[in-house]
Amino acid sequence: MQRKKTRRKKRVSKPKICRFCESQIHYIDFMDVETLRKFQTEKGKILPRRITGTCLLHQKMLGIAIKRARIVSLVL
Repeated sequence: MQRKKTRRKKRVSKPKICRFCESQIHYIDFMDVETLRKFQTEKGKILPRRITGTCLLHQKMLGIAIKRARIVSLVL
């Protein structure tokens, strides 16, 4: 018995552009709670790069800022 090969269609999506690079932000402040909440789930987990579209540099800064805001109890 031979298996039938099926072809899957690849999703064509537009490239995600880092919103921090667009607005030329060089530092993400942990006191900016409204911005940090956009990059978290309802349970407080940090959203990954593939979903948010941020670049590596800003994703690292974002993670550090969210973790600092958690310590100071600004966000969950």
